[in-house]
Amino acid sequence: MAPSRAFGRIQPLLRHQATTSSPLRQRLRLYHSHTHPAPPGPFNAHESAILSAAYKHVPEHGFTAHALSLGARDAGYLDVSTNVLPQGPFSLILYHLVTQREALAPRRGEILGINGTDGAGAGASNGTGAVSVPENVERLTWARLLGNRDVNHRWQEALAIMAQPSHIPPSIHELALLSDEIHHLAGDASVDPTWYTKRGGLSMIYASCELFMTNDHSPQYTDTRAFLQRRLREGTSLSGAVGSVGQWLGFTASAGVNVLRSKGVRI
Repeated sequence: MAPSRAFGRIQPLLRHQATTSSPLRQRLRLYHSHTHPAPPGPFNAHESAILSAAYKHVPEHGFTAHALSLGARDAGYLDVSTNVLPQGPFSLILYHLVTQREALAPRRGEILGINGTDGAGAGASNGTGAVSVPENVERLTWARLLGNRDVNHRWQEALAIMAQPSHIPPSIHELALLSDEIHHLAGDASVDPTWYTKRGGLSMIYASCELFMTNDHSPQYTDTRAFLQRRLREGTSLSGAVGSVGQWLGFTASAGVNVLRSKGVRI
């Protein structure tokens, strides 16, 4: 067969492969890009309607199937409509993680004190007139932690669900997205190898602060913020981040075992 004719038969297949693989490549992009649109969200319109309604019931009923049923009813669906959420209560947890992360960007000016909201600039001066990215990171991380206030008393239950093997990969994936979002909004434009260490370190620091917050009874969670600031100061050492990994894994595994035991599973 002539080479030109062979290429003519293959060319449509190549075009089909390129068009079908493009959305996959977009979904796999785990970093901010100014030249590519953001990938679509994890929930469609029906799922978002049920989850947003169910989320209002979390403070009282927790991240549970019952909260999902109440949400479906409030959204005008039958209770059985929650079957469109195959991951069950974890879908409600993921909804919380995604919406709280996405809420940071619209509030960036307020959080960082831009336009004089707290008398500071986009990042407080470090004494030389330059923007302090670390301070921006601290403010954004604290703002995200405060997003857990209304469900903090339910968050240990959420961690137990997230510790189940099938839910660990998407939980860690969302944690990585949060870390990248914070650094992006903080103005970190570095493209050197520290790009990875900064985000990995912040992910572990955030996870440890989230755990600390579940047992914090201080006014306005002031102890948690002090803990966050200490961990960020220590964050220049990779060993501190590694220690947080062990702490997070140890807690979530223990929480998951305790929940299973409470349901009569012999472990």
